[in-house]
Amino acid sequence: MKISEYVGFDAVGLAELVARGEVTPAELEATAREAAEAVNPRINALVETWPTDDEPTPGGAPLAGVPFLIKDIGVTMAGRRMELGSRLAAGNVAAADSALMRRFRRAGLVTFGRTTTPEMAYSNTTEPVLYGETRNPWNPALSAGGSSGGAGAAVAAGVVPIAHATDAAGSIRIPAAYNGLFGLKPTRGRVSWGPEFDEMFNGLAVHGSVSRTVRDSAVLLDQIRGAEPGDPYVAREPARPYAREVTRDPGSLRIGVLGQAWGGRRTTAPVADALSRTVRLLESLGHRVEEVEVDLGVEWEELVLASARQWTANLAASIDELATAFGRPVDSSTLEPPVLASYHYGQRVSGAQFVTALALRNRVARSLARHFTTHDILLTPTVPELPVPLGTHAEGAARLDGLGWLRRLFDIAPFTAVFNVAGTPAMSVPVTAEPGTGLPIGMQFAADHGLEDLLFRLAGQLEQASPWADRTPAVWAGDGAARPCPGGRVRRTSGGPTARE
Repeated sequence: MKISEYVGFDAVGLAELVARGEVTPAELEATAREAAEAVNPRINALVETWPTDDEPTPGGAPLAGVPFLIKDIGVTMAGRRMELGSRLAAGNVAAADSALMRRFRRAGLVTFGRTTTPEMAYSNTTEPVLYGETRNPWNPALSAGGSSGGAGAAVAAGVVPIAHATDAAGSIRIPAAYNGLFGLKPTRGRVSWGPEFDEMFNGLAVHGSVSRTVRDSAVLLDQIRGAEPGDPYVAREPARPYAREVTRDPGSLRIGVLGQAWGGRRTTAPVADALSRTVRLLESLGHRVEEVEVDLGVEWEELVLASARQWTANLAASIDELATAFGRPVDSSTLEPPVLASYHYGQRVSGAQFVTALALRNRVARSLARHFTTHDILLTPTVPELPVPLGTHAEGAARLDGLGWLRRLFDIAPFTAVFNVAGTPAMSVPVTAEPGTGLPIGMQFAADHGLEDLLFRLAGQLEQASPWADRTPAVWAGDGAARPCPGGRVRRTSGGPTARE
């Protein structure tokens, strides 16, 4: 299969070709590798690729034969490296598949490589020392977001139609917004972290994906959802497969709009204009939309402080474990300045402070739940500005302590983390783009606990009403040949050297 044909299909479309015998999994894998070789030198989204030994039966699983990439953190594949984007864990080889990896295999996915992450996934840009900065396919001078920046850049550039991602404060949704993709953060407990972990960052982190079409994310979540024995959190099962929700009418929804973030961070004009266009689109679809104020039950600085204590205490424990396992020092030779500062901050967090931070998490969750008694959906920008230039996060970072670093991350992306704190589902949808540059602008939609089905229905409606499949970036594996369509068909186009709509 030619790259020009390959990039014209989403994951479901590719699996259908395999099921009909029109292409083999080996042919798809070879094409995906060719796509990676074409674009990765310009975006640095993949750490490595490897020969695969998966031999999925055509039609035997919903995504049988589809090329796939896993993030360099949170999921282990037997015999393959997982280095967490850090020199501290460099060379780490997994002994066994994690539960999630086994589910990826059962879904029929052919995993042939891993994508970049910032060190310890502890940033919302992907610029680790270990393997260098990941660049945005729409403009390589800009950040691809984080912490799933490698996944976002690889999918946006056409290497694979969908990739694994994780999210502890926006790490699925921020790269989705920066790279013009769909990204849904599931409910806490929807996807297991077992068996190595019972939870990650006290339930803040979840597994998911970024994809070019809504249905791909829905189908994959159907394949990986569900608890493992011993999981501390279990989300209630949906009434029907998420894949079926994408084409269902969401009805007339009550949607609250929060245009300005908690904490005083102002939304920039291009993003505010995009939010206004999104509101008009929603109203044209029959939804009832109104501006709202959303009380978190705590002051913003209280949330930032509690989050810093919770995050850094978890980080410090993980770093100590890694240092012991690999016999390496915890210093500037193994950790970057923000992570090292956060490690030292976490060492000083007391048990009482940590428990108080967890209690604050409960207050936020209860307050958000009250909002969802009057509105079905909360709409915000995913991030308050267009993708930031590479190096923005690093400016003055060496002078920050653990609290200062977290405050910077929350300032750059103030809309996303509260839904990790509450454990509720939220998605970034590439509804529109900045007219002058063509840069994608993501809108975040959040729902009450366990209501991914409602989000998928709304996302499917938005995808039909305001399609984004025709928008492709400057760095695009299929440049000059084809663009992806949700239905798996190929649209022939003429290419160009810049981001375009």
